[in-house]
Amino acid sequence: MKYLLGLCAFIFLLSCTSQKVNSKYSKIEYEATPCFGFCPVFKMTISPDRTAIFEAEHFNFNNKPSKDEFSKPREGTFKGTIKEEDYNKLISLLDGLNAKGLSDKYGEHNITDLPTSYLRIKFSDGTSKNIEDYGKNGSEKLSEVYQFFENLRKNQQWNKVK
Repeated sequence: MKYLLGLCAFIFLLSCTSQKVNSKYSKIEYEATPCFGFCPVFKMTISPDRTAIFEAEHFNFNNKPSKDEFSKPREGTFKGTIKEEDYNKLISLLDGLNAKGLSDKYGEHNITDLPTSYLRIKFSDGTSKNIEDYGKNGSEKLSEVYQFFENLRKNQQWNKVK
């Protein structure tokens, strides 16, 4: 009986240990470049354990931006952990994209003042997908992903590291 009890305790303890995150994405990166106006300029990298790096250049925190911000130093590098609910939503959005089947480039470069979005996805199987979208209008689902990243800048807890 005590062997059975010991075995049950051992199995219970093994099941309580932290489990490795099982995600089909090994790294998700989004970058937004400047436009002629006040478009936020930043890069965000998210790992499967929900840890994130947010590299803020300009127009990320000020609700009343001005051109003077370009003469100021970059806003900084921040670290944080994406809330579980938001991370799951991001994964759901990416799953809905069927990213591997998307084009590598979107947008019409005849207009010279639009921002470009770069979505870089590394998959757990070793493959990757890089999407460049000039004007951020590649598809409706891509626009949802871009907007989601724009929102993450303001709805997460970020700690400045430099």
